[in-house]
Amino acid sequence: MSQTLWVVVLFVAAMASLPWLVRRIQQRHTGGGLTAGATARVLSAVAVGPQQRVVTVEVGPEHARIQLVLGVTAQHIQCLHVLQDSGASLKRPDFSEEMQRHEIALATSARENAGSLPS
Repeated sequence: MSQTLWVVVLFVAAMASLPWLVRRIQQRHTGGGLTAGATARVLSAVAVGPQQRVVTVEVGPEHARIQLVLGVTAQHIQCLHVLQDSGASLKRPDFSEEMQRHEIALATSARENAGSLPS
């Protein structure tokens, strides 16, 4: 009787620890390819059909980020384009810098047009 009880207790303990073991194995396999600074994040996702999306993802370590434009369907993921992160090309200009640039262009255009007006 006591031997059967031990077998049942061991079986219940094994079944209770099985989900923990599965999670532990999954974490080890998914986290093994990424280093401490290497993360992936979705920048944008646009639906182009009922089950098709174009997704922009940023991947890689902090000093060498790469943006991938991916075509995603229910059955397939395909890399459409690779964008290297040069820092300056992805940085949005400051609003005041943009306004100064437009102000200079407008002033230059006004000076050029002022000379061509009839008196």
